[in-house]
Amino acid sequence: MRYQALFTAALLALATPALAAEDYAAKKGFFDLNNTNFPVVIAFTLVVVLLFYLAVPKKIGKMLDGRAEGIRTEIDEARALQEEAKTILASFERKRKEVAEHSKAIVAQAKAEAETAAEQAKLDLKETIARRLVAAQDQIQSAQDAAVREVKDKAVAVAIAAASDVIAKNMAAKDANALIDAAIKDVGTKLH
Repeated sequence: MRYQALFTAALLALATPALAAEDYAAKKGFFDLNNTNFPVVIAFTLVVVLLFYLAVPKKIGKMLDGRAEGIRTEIDEARALQEEAKTILASFERKRKEVAEHSKAIVAQAKAEAETAAEQAKLDLKETIARRLVAAQDQIQSAQDAAVREVKDKAVAVAIAAASDVIAKNMAAKDANALIDAAIKDVGTKLH
């Protein structure tokens, strides 16, 4: 109650500039009900006293304290959420770095495997070329041997034909029969 009286006195002191108007004091008294300032001061004083009687300032203070406590709680929750978000962000950054390093390792391994495969392919190609060269040389050698044999066979055939012509012209039938018999015996001994 003491505060209410002090508050009312302070309000009245603040209202004195309105009361100090020079034409107000000259024409009418302060306590005249026709003067609009007096009922306004009385109504204002009653409203202020009523507000203090109903403990409105305490209720407003409690409401403001509750609101401040709610805001403080929300700020604490926001800070906790911020810390949690920072932790999650740091976790994701670590994971991102790990994935980046892992992908670099995979790329490096793939490059190494590709280089190894390229070297192996070069070696395989060299081996294939060497085998084909050997096969080609064998074919060339076989073709040369076959050509030499064919030439020798033709030469033998031509020589035999020429010899048989010469023998046929120079030899009598009796000598030819003896030569054929000797050749048959010779072939028989060589085959058996």
